[in-house]
Amino acid sequence: MSSDLDRSSGPAGQSVASDYDSFAEAYAAETESNLINGYYTRPAMLDLAGDVAGRRILDVGCGAGPLLTALGERGAIVTGIEPSAKMLDLARQRLGDGTALYQGGLGGDPLPFPDAAFDDVIACLVLHYLEDWQAPLAELRRVLVPGGRLIVAVNHPFVYHLIRPEGDYFATEQWSDECTFSGQPAVLTYWHRPLHAITREFTAAGFRIAVVSEPPPAPGAREAFPDLVTSPSGYILCFLFFVLEAA
Repeated sequence: MSSDLDRSSGPAGQSVASDYDSFAEAYAAETESNLINGYYTRPAMLDLAGDVAGRRILDVGCGAGPLLTALGERGAIVTGIEPSAKMLDLARQRLGDGTALYQGGLGGDPLPFPDAAFDDVIACLVLHYLEDWQAPLAELRRVLVPGGRLIVAVNHPFVYHLIRPEGDYFATEQWSDECTFSGQPAVLTYWHRPLHAITREFTAAGFRIAVVSEPPPAPGAREAFPDLVTSPSGYILCFLFFVLEAA
């Protein structure tokens, strides 16, 4: 499978940080304006975030910073954290010294922020790199204010069934994908969860599911990528998006 099913931000777990170091520049270049990232994932996350002026937002796995940039341009007070050193360097080059950026991720040490530090947390295509969600979700809940939002995008669980029909949809299973970023090969490894397991993890961590979304690409996607956007509706099956509210 090609890089059309990849993330728009950095990896969530420390175990994959070094892998992203090896192709950070190629990844950042390709995902800047491609279909899945430029016309689909980032627009969807921004639509779900809505009016962010004055809101304190943490982007977990911020990668090279494109989503942080867009949120900042909309008036948010943004902070990024990213385990890949090279991705973080690209984010610093892009955002400058005025944006708070940290090296780190989920699945390891606690996040370097106090309780209730943020109004919103973005976890854009990061959780599916982790086998265990319990501790990471608890940590994301900790840094949110009561009633704050966790805005999530993960691999759509049905896509796993289409790509790996031999797999068990109803199990939590690891799988790998061979990708190419700007001509550079890479292997990404994910953890599949069925839909009921995803929603159970969220509610068990103290979140209320406010929105479940399967959005269309942004306007102009079909014209820009006629070979990829081929359904009559203009929709593509790729990721599943959630807005979760901290109880």
